[in-house]
Amino acid sequence: MSEPTPYELLEVDEDASYEEVQEARTRLTQQYSSDKQRLQAIEAAFDAILMHRLSLRLQGKIPVPDRIRHPERATPPVPSFVKSPAKSGPAWLQRLVDTPSRADILWPAGVYASLGGMSVYPAANDSLLQLALAVGVGSCLYFVNRKEQKFGRAVLLTVTGLTIGLVVGGLLGSLVGTAFITTEKFIALFTFFILWMVSSFLR
Repeated sequence: MSEPTPYELLEVDEDASYEEVQEARTRLTQQYSSDKQRLQAIEAAFDAILMHRLSLRLQGKIPVPDRIRHPERATPPVPSFVKSPAKSGPAWLQRLVDTPSRADILWPAGVYASLGGMSVYPAANDSLLQLALAVGVGSCLYFVNRKEQKFGRAVLLTVTGLTIGLVVGGLLGSLVGTAFITTEKFIALFTFFILWMVSSFLR
């Protein structure tokens, strides 16, 4: 009786793939884990099959897949591009406009509502209006600078907001003709509104 071939020892066909040979070796190793002699025969058969396959490949009897022989020719996977969200405006505007949290809106709103209430108080005089405006400007400077710690930018935005508030508020006050409050108080209220907008929505 002739000795079994390595393929017969591993119970695989001679044209079995490497994966099938590997699986057979693993299965038989687990099956005969307590039989040292059988395990040695399994390992020897596995090594013999590998050496036989290697010699056949070197002789050109087993073709080497192109993906192994010429890896540079392999088609690279098509990258999956994630579509970036469309920008809603120019870059400088996106750097200027902020998306505030609720706290970033409510804290300045509370400050400017208090200053506005103090300004429209019937007994409020010009000195009190000037004090309220000074506090409003300081508050705007604080809120804007707190976002990105850029003091120069905060000063520029605050001064711009104050100027717009005073100029536009003066024009609207003269056009609308305030019956309930004086023009000065209307200008102060409008300026507080602009400063609140700057504090909350700009950075």
